[in-house]
Amino acid sequence: MVDPATRTAQLAQRYSVASLDVAQLLCDRHPSQAVAVRIIGDALVETTVTYGELADSSRRFATLLSRRGIGRGDRVATLMGKSADLLTVLVGIWRVGAVYVPLFTAFAEAAVTDRLQRSQARLVIADADQRHKVGEGEWEVLEADTLKAELAAAGPWETGSIAVGGTGPLVHMFTSGTTGSPKGVIHPVQYVAGWHSYLEFGLGVGADSVYWCAADPGWAYGLYAAIVAPLAAGVPTVLLCGGFSADTTLGVLSQLKVTNLAAAPTVYRALRNSGRVRSRELTVPYLSSAGEPLTPDVNAWAPEALGARVHDHYGQTELGMPIGFPHDASVSVPVVDNAMGVALPGWTVTVLDPDRDEPAAQETVGRLAIVVADSPHMTFTAYADGDDHGRFVGEGRYYLTGDTASIDATGMVRFSSRDDDVIIMAGYRIGPFDVESVLAQHIAVAECAVIAAPDQARGEVVEAFVVTAADTAVSAEELQQWVKDRYAAHAYPRRIHFVPALPKTPSGKIQRVELRRQRRAEVLGEAARDE
Repeated sequence: MVDPATRTAQLAQRYSVASLDVAQLLCDRHPSQAVAVRIIGDALVETTVTYGELADSSRRFATLLSRRGIGRGDRVATLMGKSADLLTVLVGIWRVGAVYVPLFTAFAEAAVTDRLQRSQARLVIADADQRHKVGEGEWEVLEADTLKAELAAAGPWETGSIAVGGTGPLVHMFTSGTTGSPKGVIHPVQYVAGWHSYLEFGLGVGADSVYWCAADPGWAYGLYAAIVAPLAAGVPTVLLCGGFSADTTLGVLSQLKVTNLAAAPTVYRALRNSGRVRSRELTVPYLSSAGEPLTPDVNAWAPEALGARVHDHYGQTELGMPIGFPHDASVSVPVVDNAMGVALPGWTVTVLDPDRDEPAAQETVGRLAIVVADSPHMTFTAYADGDDHGRFVGEGRYYLTGDTASIDATGMVRFSSRDDDVIIMAGYRIGPFDVESVLAQHIAVAECAVIAAPDQARGEVVEAFVVTAADTAVSAEELQQWVKDRYAAHAYPRRIHFVPALPKTPSGKIQRVELRRQRRAEVLGEAARDE
């Protein structure tokens, strides 16, 4: 067994060489008969795509790109669901040295147009049901149905793949906009090293794994964890066409005998709330979660329902996945509720003092940061506009994640909140995640979000928005007492709003910033009426 430090160095080296050819790395070097992807369609019908088939189709797509004058450095976007054609397009884009711009299919036209304009995309490939979202601009539109016909008539690209090297641009994508306007991020090819490492150490995926990442490839986690990293590693990956349902998810897990599942916390909660998971009906040995902090209620359910605890993982579009509870035996640590985990191989993390750019005392809440020089998988230097927007401090020694957390002597990191989500009430600093974790354990709570609301006496107070579970009833007073008894008397929500749904970004992250905006507007309106 190769030790983690040695393996990290190997991967960092592999993805940084100047002669690196992405199509060769992800496709051409693998045995042509080996399965690259398992695609699950309607009625759970499975089709497979081999590396040989992917090599042929992507070379044909490269011909189409070349005919359109698309080459090295040009931006090509997709507005496509999960399919074999999506894989063809991705590898074909990288075969000609172009840069991929992923667009999430749940985006409205304004979001699509904004990203196309800001990335300066030259070509957009869109599914038929997405075409209406692509407006007029400095880009050509190729419908997926037309793509099929053109691919059938095209010959393979004879030029050979373009080697862009480890520092060459691979993907031009945008952050989810959880706390502000989405920012453009350009990932170099060497960014993939961190995801390959994450696949092995974080997710515990090996040559014999049956691996399924359920995240959408319109976002960084889905693109890299579901497609790029497994292609690089030569591990078959699963793509489920269509939308999420508990029945379909359980069908895939059972039919394919999935061993490694990676999904957002909302997927696990939806499975739990569906009532469709029978105790010990199936076992998935390696369960992972990312996208939002994992509240303890999920792991109160998962061991009996799915046979294992869910390992929470933390990452960002800018970074990849630096923190979590790794599955690989060489670096695994016991899962702890209300904790983010430890630094994954290839990363060094710390918590900085709230006011000084130096490490805070152990177990003190401060600014979660990456130690740049000690993190070989760190590739981010600035956003696409050339500005780092205050991410680097301490003369460049530290990258600020924008989250607050604490870290103990063992290296265990405990999330507190987004930096601007911290609630300061009468001098107390309260992390909304702590309160949410307690609320979510109540049987009547399906989802919740905790925010700071303006208060004349205390400056800010804790308020909660709660979506109740089906066929349950609960009062605000009961939930307030629940938090007092199980967390802290001073941190209970002063007001609880029962709502049908929580506002979320297209990637499924709760928009607490939107809840704060709405609540502050309401409070100001109430104050004006009282005058």
